[in-house]
Amino acid sequence: METKDYLNTFYQNTDEDSRLTTRYGMVEYLTTMRYIQKYLHPNAHILEIGAATGRYSHALAREGYRVEAVELLEHNIEIFRRNTLPEESVTVTQGNATDLHPFPDNAYDLTLLLGPMYHLFTEEDKLQALSEAIRVTKPGGVIFAAYCMADPTVLTYGFIRGEIHNIMEKCMVDPTTFKAFSHPWDIFELHRKEDIDALRNRFPVTRLHFIASDGYAQHMRQTMEAMNDETFQLYLNYHFATCERPDMIGLSHHTLDIFRKE
Repeated sequence: METKDYLNTFYQNTDEDSRLTTRYGMVEYLTTMRYIQKYLHPNAHILEIGAATGRYSHALAREGYRVEAVELLEHNIEIFRRNTLPEESVTVTQGNATDLHPFPDNAYDLTLLLGPMYHLFTEEDKLQALSEAIRVTKPGGVIFAAYCMADPTVLTYGFIRGEIHNIMEKCMVDPTTFKAFSHPWDIFELHRKEDIDALRNRFPVTRLHFIASDGYAQHMRQTMEAMNDETFQLYLNYHFATCERPDMIGLSHHTLDIFRKE
């Protein structure tokens, strides 16, 4: 099976459209949108690569921005189109993050790569996806690249859910360093910050922020779902105040590398 086949099976059986509407998912969504808003201007032209069902693309189009979206999976594209409102200035086409040849150089003010790096398993593919995102972005434009992090997964899936011996037997975790290893059938590629730094440092870009997109939220799912609105807002205030602190980032399941094209 190819990577796309594994992803098709996974997303056809996963309600990706509502993932970011849970309390812990909203932390990731609201944090990402908060940083996107920092770099928007009234006439911003946005490209979202790997848009999934369009949660971000639709939200930005409904705010009046011009959005073009690229998505690999037909299943996600169907939902994306079904959720599109008549007044939205948004398009979606099928495509691969590693090959954006239909899209011109230096065309977009903001480029969102919020899903593809989750599912690319070779350095070559990761560098190609970053290269393509940078190519289509205007000089001075900003790229958002999201990653799944290894250590929170080792802790939650490995230790809290009792799968640590199983994943070690499958050689998914080094028994000495506890570095995680993923394959296409595992669906998600897992990174450490030094991996992300090494990828981004290959390009002429300047990092603006490196943030914990969901912070500690996924470690406390049940607690978050039980919060009343006032407490949840207080948690969001705490998270926004701490999500760029280096000592807080390592336990976030998702991170966001935000950088400017020079």
